[in-house]
Amino acid sequence: MTDIELKEQLDALVMKYNVPEFADNDPVGFPRRFTDKRDIEIASLLVSTIAWGQRPMILRDAERMLSKLGNEPYRFVCEGDIASIGEENVHRTFFGRHLRYYLTGLRELYLRYGSLEDFAIACGATASEAPAWQLASSLRSLLSDANTAAQCRLDGPDRCLPSAVDTSALKRFNMALRWLVRRDGIVDLGVWSALEPSQLFIPLDVHVANVSRSAGLLVRKQNDRRAVEELTCALRRLRPDDPTIYDFALFGYGVNTSGTGATQSSQ
Repeated sequence: MTDIELKEQLDALVMKYNVPEFADNDPVGFPRRFTDKRDIEIASLLVSTIAWGQRPMILRDAERMLSKLGNEPYRFVCEGDIASIGEENVHRTFFGRHLRYYLTGLRELYLRYGSLEDFAIACGATASEAPAWQLASSLRSLLSDANTAAQCRLDGPDRCLPSAVDTSALKRFNMALRWLVRRDGIVDLGVWSALEPSQLFIPLDVHVANVSRSAGLLVRKQNDRRAVEELTCALRRLRPDDPTIYDFALFGYGVNTSGTGATQSSQ
């Protein structure tokens, strides 16, 4: 199949799946509830962090998690009683202690930088060839510095962000960046201006990877950073300005052909 034929097929899938109806049952629906950029940023980080497993469970648990913040993420990060969050399960292996760890770090970030976008600029992520990996590494360090040594000895850091940032596919983090950077007027919010859609990398979940291999877009067998780079390079041939426009297309096709309704990833 030629690139022209492949692009035609993928563009048709974009028209089918990159629509509000599909997004209504996707984690992106949660940051879409907010208008303040800081609320959108925090909701994007937290919701994407638990976006793995069955979609109905993700949506249920994201709803419950944001309710713990009074459905005012930025206000809670700055003024809320983080210590009052208990040890209850938030989503699968993500518990209250992990949420406290993340929120403690985010409080420091917003007090010091004002927004996640400004932090991304300050840490050099927006000028990097690999923005998600640069930002995730810097954020992981900030979270560690903001929490006590005892908290860092728990499994908090690895539940919030993967320990092997440099080799991870960073599926959830790339997904959050897609929400924040792309502005299509349909699904993604595009509240950032410091990054361009052309700089984004594909959020590589199981469905996207499987469909991409079947279509000849991806050869590498492991779902890791190298696979993300390989697939994104292929998609940039088709849309240099906006390669991740095909994320929903590949994911939606994969979900509907597999029938699982899952959003799976190892981060």
